[in-house]
Amino acid sequence: MSQREHPPVLAESLGKKYSRGWALRDCSLEIPAGRIVALVGPNGAGKSTLMGMITGLLRPTTGRISVFGDVPSGRGMHRSVAFLTQAKPLYPQFTVTETLKYGRNSNPGWDQAYAEELVEKAQVPFAAKVGTLSGGQRTRVALALALGKRPRLLMLDEPLADLDPLARESVLRTLVEECRAQGITVLLSSHVLAELEDVCNHLVLLADHRLRLAGDVGALLRAQPEHRTLSQLALAHMRTEVAA
Repeated sequence: MSQREHPPVLAESLGKKYSRGWALRDCSLEIPAGRIVALVGPNGAGKSTLMGMITGLLRPTTGRISVFGDVPSGRGMHRSVAFLTQAKPLYPQFTVTETLKYGRNSNPGWDQAYAEELVEKAQVPFAAKVGTLSGGQRTRVALALALGKRPRLLMLDEPLADLDPLARESVLRTLVEECRAQGITVLLSSHVLAELEDVCNHLVLLADHRLRLAGDVGALLRAQPEHRTLSQLALAHMRTEVAA
């Protein structure tokens, strides 16, 4: 089986335990290729833990996880994975040009022309220092840095949380258009369920440190017709878990 035939993420009985207890347990999950996946759940449900194990920054306590068929080594992310968090770790003293140069020097599969195209589309000045940019502009640069790597899996952990509603809408629209055009699988964690409605076509819901729901959004809604939207479906399941 070639690497491309493996799913982006495959977890089997996956669990992570700390001294305070389980952060995630008994999680068996496949993230299919080419989907835009909503990763949702209450605070502390295990979303960041799952992402951490996909990157290899966290080692599983139980079970196993593979990324495009490879077991994360802990010595850096899989070369086909890019990860963007709310913190957006950019160097404020770098210009945008220097930031893209850093991306080129750090990633073997870097596409300089594509990264520059994304910055130009966003109308961010190349000569500006990152520390002088607005929140929306910094997010655009961070996305160019992530997408310039030409990933096959892009993970986003609350990347738009610090943006105003108009900037969120604009950045999310650009992100989705680019990822669909490039065939990139996206794993998007967000507490703002409404912004996932017209974006995500696959749902992964965690609650109480366990996987509670996963699958194609359309199929899940057809199976539970009392819920009309992804938000209604996710909130209903989260309320059930809290009540239990």
